[in-house]
Amino acid sequence: MKRLEAVNDFVVKFANVNGSGSASANELFAKAILRMGVPVSPRNIFPSNIQGLPTWYEVRVSERGWLGRRGGIDLMVAMNPQTWDADVRELEPGGYLFHDSTRALPESAFRNDIHVIGMPMTEICNATYSDPRQRQLFKNILYVGALAQLMGIDPAVIETLFSEQYKGKDKLLASNVQALHLGLEFAREHLAAAPVGLQVQRRDRVGNRIFIEGNAATALGCVYGGATVCAWYPITPSSSVAEAFQTYCKKFRHDPENGAARYAIVQAEDEIASIGMVTGAGWNGARAFTATSGPGVSLMTEFIGLAYFAEIPVTIIDVQRGGPSTGMPTRTQQADLLSCAYASHGDTKHVLLLPEDPKECFDHAAAALDLADRLQTPVFVMTDLDIGMNQRLCEPLAWDDNRRLDRGKVLSAADLEAGREFARYKDVDGDGIPWRTLPGTHESKGAYFTRGTTRDAHARYSEAGADYVYNVKRLLQKFDTAASLVPQPVLKKASRKTRLGAIYFGSTSPAMDEALEILVNGGIPIDALRLRAFPFPESVAAFIAAHDEVFVVEQNRDAQMRTLLLTELGAKPSRLVPVLHFDGTPITARFIAAAITRHVHAAIVAPKPDRTAKSGKASKLSQETAK
Repeated sequence: MKRLEAVNDFVVKFANVNGSGSASANELFAKAILRMGVPVSPRNIFPSNIQGLPTWYEVRVSERGWLGRRGGIDLMVAMNPQTWDADVRELEPGGYLFHDSTRALPESAFRNDIHVIGMPMTEICNATYSDPRQRQLFKNILYVGALAQLMGIDPAVIETLFSEQYKGKDKLLASNVQALHLGLEFAREHLAAAPVGLQVQRRDRVGNRIFIEGNAATALGCVYGGATVCAWYPITPSSSVAEAFQTYCKKFRHDPENGAARYAIVQAEDEIASIGMVTGAGWNGARAFTATSGPGVSLMTEFIGLAYFAEIPVTIIDVQRGGPSTGMPTRTQQADLLSCAYASHGDTKHVLLLPEDPKECFDHAAAALDLADRLQTPVFVMTDLDIGMNQRLCEPLAWDDNRRLDRGKVLSAADLEAGREFARYKDVDGDGIPWRTLPGTHESKGAYFTRGTTRDAHARYSEAGADYVYNVKRLLQKFDTAASLVPQPVLKKASRKTRLGAIYFGSTSPAMDEALEILVNGGIPIDALRLRAFPFPESVAAFIAAHDEVFVVEQNRDAQMRTLLLTELGAKPSRLVPVLHFDGTPITARFIAAAITRHVHAAIVAPKPDRTAKSGKASKLSQETAK
């Protein structure tokens, strides 16, 4: 029988029951490999309840540094009877099934093309521990120890991780080390005849990169970007942004002389109240943000419209999840693009920043606060659960201490005293951005009425159509200005000339990077453009025009980014081919490569007349067609 063999290049998946204490053990496995100098990319797939339902933890081990999901499982640690059949089916032929063999299972429970490794974990724990909770918790450490022995993971590294985790807690440290060695010794004595062809060997491939969650990096970006106000309402998967912001503020935002807090964090009664507080804070001149997800954005739209039309700086961190309604709270998607780009009724357009990893979460969060002030408008940071709630290797977070916050066009008391003209909603520089004042700037000059209804350029109430037209056209000019201020796209040229292109963004990036290599090795070179923001600069339209077909890869059902490209750039619909993944799991390199390959081969074998230009539609390479 085929046996999968690989060194530092495989995928391990743990199938557990939520609330069993498995998460920390599975993370320990991933971090131990990382400490051995081998890049890993873990993903926690968990239910929206507290305990009892299935949970999975997938670890991509890649010496080459691929950080996206590959697709396929090489070793399954099957600890949940509920999901046994599905977990077994997911294994690659020649892969390994590691399970608790305390209770014998019929042959029909297994496959004849995989290698089964059984360990009586429940029996060992029952014989060793009397406390029921310890029996459950240490079962997880037991399989970590066994896997370390079978796969060549240095147990000393794991013990070091234990010592860091349980510093000052000698009893917990000793008990975890004991459980680890129980697993090591059992595997050494009883599982030597069942070798695992997936091995870990020490390397030095991590470099100076750090291992951090996107939500934590986002929060730190808000701190460095000058945010002093955070108003939020708990919602998965964004809650840890506000929680991390509070942690960092306690560390960095207390006056060293008197200990006074230089920040305000409010857990509001709902999302409507939180965006209202942030809007008020922005109007008063504070740098303020809220963190939410799709359902929160839905509730916030009226205030977002007010901030847009009254031109108030607001930063919104949207950690996207599955939708609509409450959707899939603990699954990932990129499905809030349209709702955020055009949030509120009437004619609105909002700036969206699209980070690809925790490093860009940090950078874009700080940039969003600058842009909100500079443009006097709401700015969205569009991250998602895959980036936000999973630890990822990335470049170190960097900050230039000489950098100064960009507060945009703000008239000072001195400006007003000197007779500088102040017309709150007048375009005086040709960029659509008016000058503003902050409340209390001057005792008698610079005041104006802030309203969400029509006014003229001097902030005087008006129902004249011409004044409305002037304002909304100026807002459109401001949006055009934003295209040159936002983070610009990143172009990756193929190794040889091609008429095929691909557009992608956000958490799709690591899988796309790998897919591009798979495609070129299969004879399909593709130029790729990674979007980092909306509005789109001119380079995006130029990229589309330079290619016969451009695959738009995204994680939603309705091709929302493609819709934005068609709407904003007027691209020919048949030129933009959607590649769509939307089952709530992160997209894989294999999925992308297979979808594009199938489309290209079909076009070669059976070319068809272009009917899409007339119909305005293109075929979808979606979950259903690209498996």
